[in-house]
Amino acid sequence: MNETPTLTKRRLQAQVIGPIYEEMVRQLGEEKAAEILDAAIRKAAIAEGQYFAQRAPEGQTSMRDFIALYNLWTSDGALEIDVLEASDTKFDFNVTRCRYAEMYKEMGLGEIGHLLSCNRDGTFCEGYDPNMTLQRDQTIMAGAPCCTFRYTYKGPDVKSGPAPRLHMHTPDL
Repeated sequence: MNETPTLTKRRLQAQVIGPIYEEMVRQLGEEKAAEILDAAIRKAAIAEGQYFAQRAPEGQTSMRDFIALYNLWTSDGALEIDVLEASDTKFDFNVTRCRYAEMYKEMGLGEIGHLLSCNRDGTFCEGYDPNMTLQRDQTIMAGAPCCTFRYTYKGPDVKSGPAPRLHMHTPDL
């Protein structure tokens, strides 16, 4: 199946969500509008995680399969990442360039970019596999020089074998 690049999906979603969010702010105030958008995006991320979990090989999620999914988010140079560790239980990397953040800023949606994309990352895990967690201490979207992604998988049946290679654009390659 040929997947639409995630950066393209997020741009199309933002084109629709942006005006809706502006109207919610006008009618409900910024705090309530952000609260509603955050809840809706988180629910969508959990559902997306469940969708990909159902498509996992042999119906069994794993860190290896999750790492392979990351090609969807990095395609078309959407993220430039520096992988620190990719194993059966850990996937640690830093994002050194985020075209999602750049895109939202260009669209005038920088103030809600974290709601549209960043908040999806950890919540996606809830739907994909509750044994997987994300710790991220900083993001480019919030003004940091890089995003720190630290995924941990504590599943009962950890698959072993080499982690899949990511196909991404990185400045060092």
